[in-house]
Amino acid sequence: MQFFPHTTIQTWERFYRANFINSLTGFKSVSLIGTVNQKGQTNLAIFSSMVHLGSDPALIGFINRPIQAAPHTLANIQATEIYTVNHVHPSFLELAHQTSAKYPEEVSEFDELGLTPEFIDSIAAPFVKESKVKYALSLEEIIPIKLNNTFLVIGKLQHVTLEEEEILLPDGFLELSKTSSLCSNGIDAYYSTQLIDRYEYAKPGVKPEKIKKLGG
Repeated sequence: MQFFPHTTIQTWERFYRANFINSLTGFKSVSLIGTVNQKGQTNLAIFSSMVHLGSDPALIGFINRPIQAAPHTLANIQATEIYTVNHVHPSFLELAHQTSAKYPEEVSEFDELGLTPEFIDSIAAPFVKESKVKYALSLEEIIPIKLNNTFLVIGKLQHVTLEEEEILLPDGFLELSKTSSLCSNGIDAYYSTQLIDRYEYAKPGVKPEKIKKLGG
C-alpha cells in the first residue's frame, strides 16, 4: 500500500505532480470544441472537462484553463456566444490531440491539421465533420474560479447531430460505444469504451434489476 499526504505531493516535480493529480479523478469524456471569432476565423481545441449540469433546461459545462494558457476558445465563445462540442473517435485521435498545441490566433486548427469544418442548421460555429456525435451550445454563463484562475463555462443545448441512428435506443439512451467515442485520463492518455450493463432506477431496499437490451 502506498500513502501520499498532501505535504509529500506538494514536494513532487511539477509535471510528475500534474500527471498524478490529472489522472487521479479517472476517466472522462474527451471532445473537440469548435468556435469562430467575429472575423470568421475558426478554432478547434480538445477538452476533457465536459460535465452534464441538468436536463431541463439542458445545460452542459466545461472548465477553461487560465486565459494566459488557453485564450482562444473562451474569447471566441464570449464574442459569439455559440460553440460546438464534437466527440473524438480513433480515426482522428492523433489530430484531435494535436489541437492542444498552442497555435497562433490567426491559425485555424481545422486548416492546419486537415479536419473538416461543417456548418449545420444556421449554427455559426463549426462542427467537426468527422465526428459522429456532435452538438451545439449557446453561452449562458461564465463563472470565474478564483482559486486557480480557471472558468466554468455553461452552455444551453441548441442542436444535436447523430451520424449513426443505431446509437439512439428506444428509451432515449445513447449507446456511445457503438460509435467508438473515446474517453481520456490525465492529459495525454485515451481509452476506448465498452458497455458493461445498465440498471433500473435505484430504490431503497430494492435489488437493482438490469435493463433489458433495447434496440440492436
